[in-house]
Amino acid sequence: MNPYFEQTILNADPIDLIRMLYQTATSCVRDAREHLRNKRIAGRSRAILRAYSAIAELLAALRPEVAPELSGRLRNLYFYMQQRLLDANMQQADPPLAEVLGLLSTLEEAWSGVAAQLARERDASMEVEEIREAEHGASLHALQGSSAHGREDLERIAVHA
Repeated sequence: MNPYFEQTILNADPIDLIRMLYQTATSCVRDAREHLRNKRIAGRSRAILRAYSAIAELLAALRPEVAPELSGRLRNLYFYMQQRLLDANMQQADPPLAEVLGLLSTLEEAWSGVAAQLARERDASMEVEEIREAEHGASLHALQGSSAHGREDLERIAVHA
């Protein structure tokens, strides 16, 4: 494996990993269609197998304990896509590949939207935290300052008493 690509995978967060899987599956289905058009049977089969494997990884990434209904729907859709890939390979036909490509593209687009929304929320959360830290620091500084003034006032009162 390419060391740069390996580091990218090892350093990616879960959201980016899912996006990479969608991109890989999509790219493999496109390759399979190209191999099919050019009657390259071995290339088509390898590309379909890689797409099938990427979808298997998407299946493994599902977390039904977090979102049971969504996970169930995605599981069924992933199984359906895998079956259509097998159909395309056995029938040496493009329509099942075109269907899977359409489904993957839709899911990849939706996932990219979710990832962008989560990134915006994470950025906003970080900004709020920075503001809180700055306010806390300013409050602490103000309290320390007023505390020093309060001590001076108490010392003056004690001296005059």
